[in-house]
Amino acid sequence: MNKLFWREHVPLILFTLVQLLVVLLVFWYDGYDDPVTAAYAVLLGLSVFGGYLAYRFYSHRAFYERLSQPIHSLEESIKRHESSPLPEALGERMEEQYRQYRNMLEEWERQRREHLIFMNRWVHQMKTPLSVIEMITQEDDNEAFRSISEESDRIRRGLDMVLYMSRLETFEQDFSVEQVELYRLVVDAVNENKRYFIHSHVYPELRIDPELTVESDAKWLYFVMLQLLSNAIKYSAGSGGKVRIAASRTEAGRHVMLEVADQGIGIPKSDMNRVFDPFYTGENGRQLKESTGMGLYLVAEVVRKMNHRIELESEPGAGTTVRLLF
Repeated sequence: MNKLFWREHVPLILFTLVQLLVVLLVFWYDGYDDPVTAAYAVLLGLSVFGGYLAYRFYSHRAFYERLSQPIHSLEESIKRHESSPLPEALGERMEEQYRQYRNMLEEWERQRREHLIFMNRWVHQMKTPLSVIEMITQEDDNEAFRSISEESDRIRRGLDMVLYMSRLETFEQDFSVEQVELYRLVVDAVNENKRYFIHSHVYPELRIDPELTVESDAKWLYFVMLQLLSNAIKYSAGSGGKVRIAASRTEAGRHVMLEVADQGIGIPKSDMNRVFDPFYTGENGRQLKESTGMGLYLVAEVVRKMNHRIELESEPGAGTTVRLLF
């Protein structure tokens, strides 16, 4: 606070000293050369000026203190305790700016909520005709209907990703911890991707104790599993290999580790540090045009919010392994 006060008044102090010196020179050249009188005049002038500085400091003390201290909230920046014209005018201006800022934030928040509501409703509306298409294609087992079923599965996965993406902002309101049977959850996720496995000539291999359970949110964990399986199938398509899903307790017995390992094309080392970044597709994504770069980002965000841990290992040409630690 003191430093700010002196920094502001340095020009005034210099100006006052120069002014006193000029006055003394005028009197000196006019013949008034008594040093005692000159010293008294300078001392008197400095005393008056010092009194002014003291008044200025104490009348604006709260103002300088407010400018010198860091603020922890926007409300702190508009608190006013001064009655002097300059601090009061500045306080009024900051209050006006704060009101405009709040109005803008409220407007943006309203638009964001409307956008989320629209997206959620749109996704649910699109699922209705998609379900009808799936029912129609199940009635006939010809090649054309199988292709339509596969494409409808891709659409459903995309719609689910949009839906979960919009729900991520209100994750805390949609989160419930319970005992989740890993085997049952993985089996359901594999069955959901059954046609995707068959079409891609990739086969699941489960190594999970049916009695193994973890504390998590079943719905969000199911979404994570779907994304990991979808990635594993997508980057292993046509290989004829396996996607191994295994779960076991760690050596210490305090954690459960769930692994999803594929035998696909793997991830280049140059991309490893950015695989969890949003919209980052990397070299593999440029080869597969359907890649959005959002799958692993959503997985990492959900896992972090559920207070679990995710690890990823990959070797180009040898496959990728993703581990979840509960």
